[in-house]
Amino acid sequence: MLSSVLNSERAIHVNNQIIRIFTKLRMMLTDHTEIRLEIEKIKKKSDNQNKNMEIVFKYLDELLEKQERPNPPRKRIGYKPDDL
Repeated sequence: MLSSVLNSERAIHVNNQIIRIFTKLRMMLTDHTEIRLEIEKIKKKSDNQNKNMEIVFKYLDELLEKQERPNPPRKRIGYKPDDL
């Protein structure tokens, strides 16, 4: 406050420096919040992808189990030879 009241070259220089520092701080804070928001978006996307991957692996496991179990023999329809 004193640097803005005084009228010397040094006071003007100090006042300019203070204003520059506060503007840089404000810019840094806004930049960091933007980065933080972007990180949150990426986290949400990755959470959704993890859930989707779990579903895919679950279906793959079910298919593998289905292949491991042999199908019961099917009953023939139509013409049946005498030897069966």
